[in-house]
Amino acid sequence: QVQLVESGGGLVQPGGSLRLSCAVSRNIFSFDTMGWYRQAPGKQRELVTTITSGGSPNYADSVKGRFTISRDIAKNTVYLQMNSLKPEDTAVYYCNARWGALNYWGQGTQVTVSS
Repeated sequence: QVQLVESGGGLVQPGGSLRLSCAVSRNIFSFDTMGWYRQAPGKQRELVTTITSGGSPNYADSVKGRFTISRDIAKNTVYLQMNSLKPEDTAVYYCNARWGALNYWGQGTQVTVSS
């Protein structure tokens, strides 16, 4: 059983920053990709960013230049640094681990960008 536990969400003003963490119960190298998705009220879950086991990142156009995915192999943790946050970034953020056709999800953490 794989467990992913997100933390770091909260309320932030527009232009502010947050860092999300995803602690994984298994060596993150065992997955093809790790990533972050988000779901805003009334909308479908969407890709934010992924990183391959080889370290190659991929970003949605809406977050390029503002968000950065990183990982700490020793801690089996993946991070999402979010800068220059906008109200439209408000959503529940989910950590994802993918291995072949298998997808594992965390419980989600709420990010609210509001003044």
